Amino acid sequence: MEAVGTDFGMMEALKKLGVQTINDGTSTGDNWFGNGDIIKSYSPVDGQLIGSVRSTTKEDYERVIQTATEAFKSWRLMPSPKRGEIVRQFGDKLRELKEPLGKLVSYEMGKSYQEGLGEVQEMIDICDFAVGLSRQLHGFTMHSERAGHRMYEQYHPLGIVGIISAFNFPVAVWSWNTALAWICGDVCVWKPSEKAPLCGIACQHIAAQVFKENGLPEGISCLVNGDYRVGEMLSSDNRVPLISATGSTRMGKIVGRTVGERLGRALLELGGNNAIIVTPDADIKMTIIGAVFGAVGTCGQRCTSTRRLIIHESIYDKLKTALTDAYNQLKIGNPLDESNHVGPLIDKEAVDMYLKALEAVEDEGGKIIVEGGVLSGEGYESGCYVKPAIAEAKNHFKIVQHETFAPILYLLKYTGDVDNAIAIQNGVAQGLSSAIMTNNLREAERFLSHGGSDCGIANVNIGTSGAEIGGAFGGEKETGGGRESGSDAWKIYMRRQTNTINYTTDLPLAQGIKFDL
Repeated sequence: MEAVGTDFGMMEALKKLGVQTINDGTSTGDNWFGNGDIIKSYSPVDGQLIGSVRSTTKEDYERVIQTATEAFKSWRLMPSPKRGEIVRQFGDKLRELKEPLGKLVSYEMGKSYQEGLGEVQEMIDICDFAVGLSRQLHGFTMHSERAGHRMYEQYHPLGIVGIISAFNFPVAVWSWNTALAWICGDVCVWKPSEKAPLCGIACQHIAAQVFKENGLPEGISCLVNGDYRVGEMLSSDNRVPLISATGSTRMGKIVGRTVGERLGRALLELGGNNAIIVTPDADIKMTIIGAVFGAVGTCGQRCTSTRRLIIHESIYDKLKTALTDAYNQLKIGNPLDESNHVGPLIDKEAVDMYLKALEAVEDEGGKIIVEGGVLSGEGYESGCYVKPAIAEAKNHFKIVQHETFAPILYLLKYTGDVDNAIAIQNGVAQGLSSAIMTNNLREAERFLSHGGSDCGIANVNIGTSGAEIGGAFGGEKETGGGRESGSDAWKIYMRRQTNTINYTTDLPLAQGIKFDL
């Protein structure tokens, strides 16, 4: 491995994770291969080439699916608590490698090192959750209308779970799906984002080591790499009953349509256009912390990033001034340097989208109150560092209705009571995360009521960004309706079966139907 541009211990981290200068991008476990085009991974931190990955061809993909299909035959028969033990060992490996994997996440994707470590901690947490869940894959028993009969429901593994993940959480979202799918008895085929392929290489090495140490067959954890064409292979394959896809709404509509045409299952986690409502009874200090982190964390590239701040007119100017002061204190730079608050956007294409969004909001009549722009000079050689910006806007603006994956925060003013603010918040196509800042119990409960937030996540006195493993994660409307991670999200990875057992010598029919011979 040649030296990377900004070390911060990166060379040692890559070595520990098994990442090479050139990597085969297809794996069924301990076997690695790949005969496709080369994908080069450049760090947005300093523009340096980290490594390359050979993409997956159609022939490579077929080999993966056949191996996974064969592995499922034995993996599904292992008792779920035994599968949970494998997941426990995987979580322990992640604990050992938390620092190097967190560094790779930070360096390849561009989020802060603390956020990179936090993402790996999410992986560890979902493993812990899955281990406990492996002893609780419960069904239900019902009373039959027929004497001497017993009815119950049980769940069975689906088979192959295809996972398509996005660049912004290059390891955590895979683990949300994989840890649960594994304890459910499924095998997994993962296509990571082509913008962060080395994170996928590293995770597959870790998983493969655990399965090999336990003498388990190839194919339980599989990796494929490439662009949308590899994703199409998964989405259109009848042998893959469930596709879990994370990304843009545009991508999700394509995946959902393709999977739906073959009557497969699609778990979609798509775009967000998240808002925080700030009422006159809000704690301003808490609001600033939640809004600023929500808007600039991961350089605005979280699906739960705060895009809109809906502020009551009575405190609008006060909050605007406080936000401006807070933004002036932000430090932008290398995310591996923990003194910096904001790292780079993922690539120059994202920078172009950011610049066009700032132009669009002014063209529609908005006003930029904290100027944006691209940073240049020493430390910003990659061309991916931008200034977090704030704009005054209206909710009906086309650009405000659209999710821009960048650190742009729109300030929207509301009048009257909290119902008016909720209407503004709900007045977008997306429905992922939402929040209200208030010390008024009635306002908080109104926000959480049936006529309140229409999002999958609704928070009180915390921001829109960040979620705990214990709760199901996902959103409504154009966010796709999927749920991952905690609660009873495990059920999507299994098929449901109703069983009736007759333990008598008679055969009565349901509904009292008579059929005498």
